[in-house]
Amino acid sequence: MTNSRPPRDGLVLFDLDGTFADTAPDMAIALDRLRKRHGRSPLPFARVRPYVSHGAPGILKVGFDLTPDDPNYEPLRREYLRIYESALVEHTAPFPGIVELIDELDARGVPWGIVTNKAAALAKPLLERLGFLERVACLVCGDTTPRPKPYPDPLLYACDLLGVTPERGWYIGDAERDIQAGLAAGMGTLTALFGYLGPDDDPRTWGAHGMIQHPLQLLDWLAAEANHAA
Repeated sequence: MTNSRPPRDGLVLFDLDGTFADTAPDMAIALDRLRKRHGRSPLPFARVRPYVSHGAPGILKVGFDLTPDDPNYEPLRREYLRIYESALVEHTAPFPGIVELIDELDARGVPWGIVTNKAAALAKPLLERLGFLERVACLVCGDTTPRPKPYPDPLLYACDLLGVTPERGWYIGDAERDIQAGLAAGMGTLTALFGYLGPDDDPRTWGAHGMIQHPLQLLDWLAAEANHAA
């Protein structure tokens, strides 16, 4: 009897904010600085954190109750990004376990990459300052492909770059759109429960192949794939 699919052991792709790196502190500080400029008081960090995975739209929604169709949205978005870019990695760090996980993936020869909706102008220097830019096999950003997540295009682009079929890879993210993109691409998907989930998020309904409480739990899924291939 043959297995119905190839083992998912050829590639690991990560979302950036809320999965690979804990960027919420710096993004929240930038929001507080923006609010101060506009005569508003700081927000509790716990209130801002769940919105970080949604980028500037999420930040401006929680910070100013603005949506992209509001005429004040775009000027504030540009102002926020200037503030954030000026202090990109003051408190940002890889999530606990990420460094050990990447060391293990490198030791095993498993290529890994980042697929994020963050613009390249922010994502690239962020990874560089964290010391991962020279190690990452690919960095696909929100402006790399015409359609960002939840469309599968960035994930398919990453797989094509690395010469790995999507069915052989995993995508790990903390937002529903990450799982939607991964499933649409035909990849294995894992929800990062340690990320920026909000009180209204129910990852059990997202359809991911699994959920992990800690980055190193990915190794358990890779071990299961090794047994699948045996």
